[in-house]
Amino acid sequence: TTMADFLANAEKAIPAEVHMISGCMDSQTSADVSNVASFSLPDPAGNAGGALTSSLLKVLYSDHRAPAEDLSFQDVLTKVRGVLQGRYTQIPQLSSSRPMDISSPFEIVPKGCTGTKRALLIGINYIGQQGQLSGCHNDVLNMVEYLKDVHGFEAQNITLLLDDGQHTNPTHANILNAYRRLVAESAPGDAVYCHYSGHGGKLRDDDGDEKDGYDETLVPLDYQSAGQIRDDDLFNTLVGPMRKGVTLTCIMDCCHSGTILDLPYTFKADGEQTEMTASPDFNMQPLLQLAAALASGASLTEALSSQDPQQLMSMAQQCCTIL
Repeated sequence: TTMADFLANAEKAIPAEVHMISGCMDSQTSADVSNVASFSLPDPAGNAGGALTSSLLKVLYSDHRAPAEDLSFQDVLTKVRGVLQGRYTQIPQLSSSRPMDISSPFEIVPKGCTGTKRALLIGINYIGQQGQLSGCHNDVLNMVEYLKDVHGFEAQNITLLLDDGQHTNPTHANILNAYRRLVAESAPGDAVYCHYSGHGGKLRDDDGDEKDGYDETLVPLDYQSAGQIRDDDLFNTLVGPMRKGVTLTCIMDCCHSGTILDLPYTFKADGEQTEMTASPDFNMQPLLQLAAALASGASLTEALSSQDPQQLMSMAQQCCTIL
């Protein structure tokens, strides 16, 4: 298969333009920062935050202002890595549904965007549970201010899931339902932003094809009773069904997040990689079958039920071989 064929298949399988910045590679652990004073957070929403979110805000919104200079995607990830270095070993990554020129300007809202700017932000502190975090609500509140101030997002188009007693609880069902609503509401020309701050995990792969034997996961508030949200669930709920013409940007500030959305192109800000690369082993065929079923008017449930579950759910981990 030529690179042109690979790209054509990627566009069929993942209709939307999807970008993801993750806090670390699948094998690494993200950090919960107990004091973000060194990051000069612009909004006094709290005194704790995730390492990735805090670093991004340091680069993109220091002193409550956008950078005076235009930054590329590579600039942003390199600067984030620079903020992290010395205190953390995690390596941020940029993944995409399309090959990207990482020297192109960093954008959440594409130039000339005529559609609605929508956002869904999830922050879980797991209050009262083992493994309680202290920064995830602050991550969300700070990013909301950044989105409103710099990118012009409006409050009525921003959805928050927080375990703070004031917002919708980020349970397993509520998270997936929020992603489904976001997909249903989004239309060509829209700019969509998704943020997750919380625990990430790894579950033993139930398909037998994962090289390290594990699926990457998000850990919802009720994980002990409802289970974790596998990368396959995220792909089939958010990434695959998102419409062509939508630009989706995701920030995943959690452990083991390198390939959590299962995108075929990746850039690691490790100081060695200089361009985005594609995984030659990424199996597009199950995604193409899913895309065709969705395009025919089938619901996501119907589309998934018409496919070979083992094949469909196993394709995503192929991309991990490049890490």
